[in-house]
Amino acid sequence: MTFAPPAAWLARLPAPPGRWLGWLPAGVVCAGAVAVFLWCGVSTRDLAVFAAYLGAGVALPGTLLWRALTGGGRSVAEDVAAGLALGYAVEVLAYLPARAAGAPLLVVVPSAGVLCAFACVPRLRRHWRGAAARERLPAWCAWALAAVVAYLIAWSTLNLYRVPISAAYVDLPYHLALVGEVKHHVPPTLPSVLGERLSYHWFVYAELASTSWVTGIEPVTLVYRLATLPMTAAMVVLVAVLGRRLGGSWGAGVAAAGVAYFLLGPVLQEGVVFTTRPMFTAWASPTQTFGALLFAPVVLLLTGGRLLTGGRGCWVALVVLLLALTGAKATFLPLLLAGLLVVVAVRWAVERRVPGAWLGAAGLTLACLLVAQFVVFGRGSQGTTIAPFAAMRGLWGLVTGVAAPELAAVPVTPLLVLTVVHLFCLLCVWGGVAALGRRALEPSMSLLLGMGAAGVGAAVVLGHPSDSQLYFLESVRPYLSVAAVCGVAGRRVSWAMSGGMVAAGAGVALLAAWVEVPGDAAVRVVVPYLVLVVVAAGVLLWRRGAVLAVVALLVGYAVPASVRELVLRVVPEGREAEIPAGALRAGRWLRAHSSPGDVVATDLHCRPVEAPGCDSRHYWVSGFTERRVLVEGWAYAESTLSRAKLFVSPYLEVPFADPVRLAANDAAFRTPTAENVRRLAEDYGVKWLFTGMNPELGKYARLRFRNSSFSVYRLTAR
Repeated sequence: MTFAPPAAWLARLPAPPGRWLGWLPAGVVCAGAVAVFLWCGVSTRDLAVFAAYLGAGVALPGTLLWRALTGGGRSVAEDVAAGLALGYAVEVLAYLPARAAGAPLLVVVPSAGVLCAFACVPRLRRHWRGAAARERLPAWCAWALAAVVAYLIAWSTLNLYRVPISAAYVDLPYHLALVGEVKHHVPPTLPSVLGERLSYHWFVYAELASTSWVTGIEPVTLVYRLATLPMTAAMVVLVAVLGRRLGGSWGAGVAAAGVAYFLLGPVLQEGVVFTTRPMFTAWASPTQTFGALLFAPVVLLLTGGRLLTGGRGCWVALVVLLLALTGAKATFLPLLLAGLLVVVAVRWAVERRVPGAWLGAAGLTLACLLVAQFVVFGRGSQGTTIAPFAAMRGLWGLVTGVAAPELAAVPVTPLLVLTVVHLFCLLCVWGGVAALGRRALEPSMSLLLGMGAAGVGAAVVLGHPSDSQLYFLESVRPYLSVAAVCGVAGRRVSWAMSGGMVAAGAGVALLAAWVEVPGDAAVRVVVPYLVLVVVAAGVLLWRRGAVLAVVALLVGYAVPASVRELVLRVVPEGREAEIPAGALRAGRWLRAHSSPGDVVATDLHCRPVEAPGCDSRHYWVSGFTERRVLVEGWAYAESTLSRAKLFVSPYLEVPFADPVRLAANDAAFRTPTAENVRRLAEDYGVKWLFTGMNPELGKYARLRFRNSSFSVYRLTAR
């Protein structure tokens, strides 16, 4: 067997005119991202190593596997984006046993094996090029998608990358702490509460931990800067690819991406939002971003036809992606199962037979869902419960000024009214589904609509102490957007009429927001939306069957709020520093001078904000030290969220579940004595004390580090 390097094979391929010019938009975006990261303090070394590992260790093996298992997509962009998702899945599933065995660097073995196999095995070499017939991405489409990614980069730059770590989004230290935990321990526990089970979707932290091990990049650089941007960019491409596949043109694909990212529900009163859950949680929720990217190729497989015609490779890819989804994000598997069951029901009603392939996919999804619930999450729910109209109950409190616990007793009628208004706002974004007609019975469209209905239903029926049930709505946003665009794609539409209706809708929405409505607060909120409904109904009656005109009008209602929101998104928010100077240096010193199994005690539990009680979302000690803490912050612990009662006891006011431990912990800092310090060491296995300036501790523990703000003490063995 003669070996020829891939570069040599590719060099012999004829390059069509302008072939590489099609990559110019992607190149411009990548160059812009590099410039942004350098401007925001990321080192050249970290950027180069991150790009090399992501490209050669994740995306390239994933792309080769995607092509070999599924036959590849219609374009190189599709293969690379889906391949990146598959590469992430393989990486995570490889990291878990490698880390559990104490050899995390073994994570590179599968990727290296894939590259070697595809370089050495003759029948696999063709996948370096992909299929012979490739659809070139039109230049205007490439630039449009590049513009979407560029906007997301600008938004992230102004609201995260340029923000000092000390003043960044409140949840980022929590994500950082989980990366440190998974970097050193599998299976993980909650690092901020020693021994607390981690009933949370944590596979994205395995990906970040793997990247940190292989590249040597600090977890803080990955969490606060680098990690989520490639996931976000690939997701934009996959939404457009799905739109192109089901809508029949790249115009439909670009429109689907535009609706998914930029079209938001109408807002007719300042501060009162019937949310349509925009996809702007890219770095605020890495779990959502990672789960969304892994889920998109699953939908591509199910809507592409190859999976259902018996392709074994496609089933292998599906299994890998679903296994990775079991711990990536809890929302996606239930949505997929609901969509698959809708397809089965529709196929049975239309064809009077059981669609075996769809049932097989549903059975596989159910099995993975059970693994997620009983193995990964340990039956924990993180506070999610059945609580109909919970989101609208919170909105009612905002509108009327009613607070807990009275809010829990609000009658159902006003909540139903607000829910109907909320559904109308969703219709303004995704009204195009009403124009699908018989296409709604197609398996692919039934899948999207089934998942969409499940996502909307979950947002209405479920409740969570911090409104996390709305992630179900965000999770189906791309697929409802694709379905809405498919409803109007390919139809003969008068552009003048459509533009006029959009403009008219925007004008009516602005007028409804401007006119002062007499009456109480609830009336002032609801009446403007009733005006919009009346105008839409009038258009529908004026011209019978004018569904597309009404869809354009509904989109117009959403335009003013969308424009305003998108402009405000790229306006930097003023944030005060919450993490004191010297915290990172102290944390890294302790990390360098301790072992991963060492336990740290601290008296830092509450964020420095004005709030009733203790806002215990305090995680930077465990985040910076990468060590388990006896008790730091407990807001996101299962033991806290499971005790929070919606609209009665807010989760931020729920005390720590083990008051004896907390009392013993704090006594060692507040009233240091030999007995108090000894108890931490002997009863809880504490080896280190992380605190501020506390000279009294020096009498009972050895001072090892001090700067202007923090001290680190070592407990000596007795």
